[in-house]
Amino acid sequence: MASAGTHRPVPCDETRACGDGSRKSRHRLLRRSSWVGPLAADCAHARTPEPPPDRTRPAPGADRRRQAGHRRARRTEPHQRVPRGRRRHRQQPCIDPGQRAERGASQPSQHAGDLLSRVGNDAIDGARGNSGAILAQFLYGVAERVRTLPELDSRSLAAAVRQGAQSARQALAQPVEGTILSVISAFADELEAAAGEVDAPADTRSGFARALDRARRALADTPRQMALLQKAGVVDAGAQGFVDLLEGIAEFVEGGPRAVRMRGSAPPAANDATDPLGHDHDIDPARRWCTECLLLGEGLDRERLRTALEAVGADSIVIAGGASRLRVHAHTGSPQALFDACAAQGQVEGMKADDMVRQQTTAGLAQSLVIVTDSAADLPEDIAERYAIGVVPARVDLDGRDYLDKVGLSTAEFYRRMAASRQLPRTSQPPPGDFRRQFELSLAHHARVLYVGLSRALSGTLQSGEHAAARDPGARVRVFDTVNAACGQALLVWRAAELAAQGQGESAVVAELERLRPLTRMWAIAPDISHAVRGGRIPRWAAPIARLTALTPMAKMSVDGRMVVAGLLLTRANAPEAFARRVARALPGGRRWRLIVGHCDARPDAERLLAALRTRLDICEDRLVETGAAIGAHAEPGALIVAVQPAPDG
Repeated sequence: MASAGTHRPVPCDETRACGDGSRKSRHRLLRRSSWVGPLAADCAHARTPEPPPDRTRPAPGADRRRQAGHRRARRTEPHQRVPRGRRRHRQQPCIDPGQRAERGASQPSQHAGDLLSRVGNDAIDGARGNSGAILAQFLYGVAERVRTLPELDSRSLAAAVRQGAQSARQALAQPVEGTILSVISAFADELEAAAGEVDAPADTRSGFARALDRARRALADTPRQMALLQKAGVVDAGAQGFVDLLEGIAEFVEGGPRAVRMRGSAPPAANDATDPLGHDHDIDPARRWCTECLLLGEGLDRERLRTALEAVGADSIVIAGGASRLRVHAHTGSPQALFDACAAQGQVEGMKADDMVRQQTTAGLAQSLVIVTDSAADLPEDIAERYAIGVVPARVDLDGRDYLDKVGLSTAEFYRRMAASRQLPRTSQPPPGDFRRQFELSLAHHARVLYVGLSRALSGTLQSGEHAAARDPGARVRVFDTVNAACGQALLVWRAAELAAQGQGESAVVAELERLRPLTRMWAIAPDISHAVRGGRIPRWAAPIARLTALTPMAKMSVDGRMVVAGLLLTRANAPEAFARRVARALPGGRRWRLIVGHCDARPDAERLLAALRTRLDICEDRLVETGAAIGAHAEPGALIVAVQPAPDG
């Protein structure tokens, strides 16, 4: 947790502690801590005891107390490319197994090996970021060693931890010292040394205590191993997270759930500094996307997959897991190329792609309010970059495969794949976790977030954002329904970001958006409206008129945020010019306008439309954009969109 006006960042679902040098808040390693108690009990005793009634949960308020100790500071997560250098990035939970892990941990384990096997699998499923994947691979490696063991003594535990440490290193092509990997190795070394002594007791407690002390010393040594940490005067947050996990296990073993506590004297971690560390300038713009997914299949080959990812230009590659499931993390210039390479070997799930350059810019904004939107808004790229607007992507389904709108799947690529698709594309709202990650990133550096979203009447996207906003304990996220979409939504997002950049507060920005909402108008035409009719966006009676005549149907955004039929253009060949005339007649005279023209894979017609509008309207600023899948999936190629808004004063 962060102090007032801040929140844990989510840069590089759902920062991390990255074994390749990136960092994240250490308490997030314990975010889904329901399995820590069983893990501690099964690993620290020679024989698995029967679980007490409350065994799957920490003491009431214990996790909150642990998190409360970290509220004192803002966080940024330095994120590093593994092979080529170091960068800073953001924060998220490292392990978030979710309901699957909670169900697994709540079921009594047959023995220590059984529990650790389930923990290892769930850690792979729920890993987030570099360090999340590395920690997951450590747990997976431990589980592989003890899978069939009903008991754990000091030697079997030491051997399992050694295998986990080796497995974690194998997840990276080029491990970096001074990170979580160094502390894992130190812990394994000492545990192994303690177990190898002639008079070593079978009970694991004394060896675990020695190894924990060694891990603490290795943590304190991380700044001497990495210049970036030494310069900042902090330890690696990923390594701190691992020590925090070990301490939680030790406390549980000694005194049960109620003994788990939070210390106030923990050393500052990279993302715990009073003044947040900005992201370094060495983020490679050619590999700006921090990309993750879960790959499921049979006989999965990590080295084969690593070769395929390197072939598409990815670096900072971390691959954790085994033959049936792999957690993939990499930095790439093309998220979809990475997802395609993974899909060639198995089923891709849990896709995520975060723009590290955009996040770096967001962190550096000198303003209290930041703007977030969803991919239904057809934002001009230069506006999105200028104001570092966070965009949460919708999901697009083409022939049974899911894509991330405008991220994993560019707009141009969407239309290319749609043309070859056997089925109509379908879109679905982003899950609340995607919104939560974006909100947390913004709140790590700024006091407030305003989400300017797609019309509630058209999609459940706004509600998904509301669910995520409601989870912020500080109520620092506000949701605004644009009652619009595509280019109309983009105009309202543009104005909100402009005002926020000028230093306007949330109330002033929302008041201006409420004033502009009824004045922001949008129209669309489409030569073929069959997709929109099938999707329920346009009434069925309009379909035969469009199909059997040379007329071009025209739609508009209604006052309640729905697309409704607005008439017909008596031409198809000259539809762009006729459309411009109709729009100009619908607008009051004597005003200047800000305007966005969008098109669905029909740039020449869009250019004709924009040229015609420029001759008929007093335009202060305009943009030409390609309309994304959120609209394109229903409008079909050839559709044109116009959205106008009164120009800002001055």
